[in-house]
Amino acid sequence: MQANKPKGYLKGWLVGALFVLTPSHAFALDASLSAPGVSDDLVKQLEETSSVMTADSRGLDTPLEVLSAALSDYRTIVQILYDAGYFSPSVSIKLDGQEAANLSSLSVPSQINQATISINAGPTFTFGTAIVQPLAPETELPEGFATGKLATTGAIQQATSAGVQAWKDAGHAKAELRDQKIIARHSQARLDAQIDLAPGPRLKFGKMYIEGDSEVRHSSIEKIAGFPTGEVYSPEKLQKVGTRLRRTGTFSTVSIQERDTPNPDGTLDFDATFEDLPKRRLTFGIELASRDGLDVTATWTHRNVFKRAQRLRFEAAIRNIGGAEDIDGRLGLRLDQPDRLGPDDSTFWSALLERRNTDNYNVSVASATYGARRTFSDQLYAEAAAGFSFSNADDAYGDGRKFRYFIIPFRSEWDQRDSKVSATKGYYLDSHLMPFVGISGTDTGLRLFFDGRTYASFGTGGKLVLAGRVQLGSVIGPPADGVTPDFLFFSGGAGTVRGQPYESLGIPVGTGIAGGKSFIGLSGEIRGKVSEKISLVGFYDYGIVDTSSFIGSGAEYHAGAGLGVRYDLGGFGPLRLDLAVPVQGPTGNGLQFYIGIGQAF
Repeated sequence: MQANKPKGYLKGWLVGALFVLTPSHAFALDASLSAPGVSDDLVKQLEETSSVMTADSRGLDTPLEVLSAALSDYRTIVQILYDAGYFSPSVSIKLDGQEAANLSSLSVPSQINQATISINAGPTFTFGTAIVQPLAPETELPEGFATGKLATTGAIQQATSAGVQAWKDAGHAKAELRDQKIIARHSQARLDAQIDLAPGPRLKFGKMYIEGDSEVRHSSIEKIAGFPTGEVYSPEKLQKVGTRLRRTGTFSTVSIQERDTPNPDGTLDFDATFEDLPKRRLTFGIELASRDGLDVTATWTHRNVFKRAQRLRFEAAIRNIGGAEDIDGRLGLRLDQPDRLGPDDSTFWSALLERRNTDNYNVSVASATYGARRTFSDQLYAEAAAGFSFSNADDAYGDGRKFRYFIIPFRSEWDQRDSKVSATKGYYLDSHLMPFVGISGTDTGLRLFFDGRTYASFGTGGKLVLAGRVQLGSVIGPPADGVTPDFLFFSGGAGTVRGQPYESLGIPVGTGIAGGKSFIGLSGEIRGKVSEKISLVGFYDYGIVDTSSFIGSGAEYHAGAGLGVRYDLGGFGPLRLDLAVPVQGPTGNGLQFYIGIGQAF
């Protein structure tokens, strides 16, 4: 009689059998790479690119996967060495002592424990012959593609691209590489490279054929695009066409592809494909200040309102929720019409209803304008408009004052920042000029305002940023009591001087305070990253207001300073918390705090 085996014994036997029979059992791979004579940076690049060296992180844990990785590494490593100027390397990849290239994928070892990569890079090569022909006039080849320079495949590729691009810039849309002869002279460690180009004929723009399911009228697309039919082909002009169409904010996809074959008359046609963005978009914004309470803003955008790529934008704001002043707000509307003028010009309608309640004045404003906008580039635009503005105000000069204006506002904006929400370098210039003509006894004059900002990171890659801001304002013409208070200037609050109450600095008038006819605001910040997401900020703000159109010796001034913390929210910008105190001036009111999204400026 056979004795019964214990249950534990049977379980262990089954587990062991599964362990042996399962072909996908994972083994820890011991991998090493040696490349004597090459730089540490190149060794690091080889290690990070090698599939064998990164097998664990890639999840390659079966013998077949390791063998496949080793076979692909021969080509990968040689290409990296070519890119670095080594054109006579030898590469050995051994798996448990056997050369990987000699192993068959049909009889893979049941286990691979060790991978050894040995590289003999050989000498670096220099260019002997370095020729690109024929060349378009004024072609600039890379400096690295020349006799005596370190020979790399990258330099050859850059020279080829530069030669082809120069022909395209000269109107030869079908320029391409015809042939290349690369000869490695190992005894001399020299590489001869001859690149032959085929410029093809000089072509002109033909027609743009519109495809896709866009709801925008084809006639509007054509007017916005300004496709340069009949002009000599130019990649820059083609890029402008795409930029103009994307700038409308209507399309999620704009693809303009040249056709393979030119027309017999020497023109080249293009196929344009479009996909529309969702028609409607809703956004919200919140900012909290200790004294001023909560400000809530919302915008609703409707794209392609009348199937002409127009953009209708409603803006609503409620301010001073829970603050020291009465609740107020605004309603705004703007309709942009990109197909009414030329390709880089558009027209717009705008309207505004606003109520502002402050410690110093209360004003109700209604305005409507019609204008035109010229876009010079993605960074620079200017616009001009004409319209009417009506306001009723209670301020230090009296109650129930009425102002009626015909206004002609001009604006230009030049934005060279690397980011609109959290800049680390560049500058931003915003200029306003508005003549206003009084109606029904209201005074006539001119209002000026300028906002300039600059940023520098001093080569730290954004880890340390110095940011500065200058604001200038002036009203020229009427006396201060002859201007609506929303044209005058106050200082204090998140947009001017943090640490001071909102619009707390003005000009004393009797027992009240009125706005000044001139204003200077100066702000400086030092922003330093303490981690990938968190930054600390130190800041100082200074504001000056005067009764005359230009700052004089009797001006009123105040200042504030503080510390802040930022938490990066990605494309939305940082979540901002600033704590500030007054440091100069008579309007101090203790510690102030400000919470919002995006940098202060």
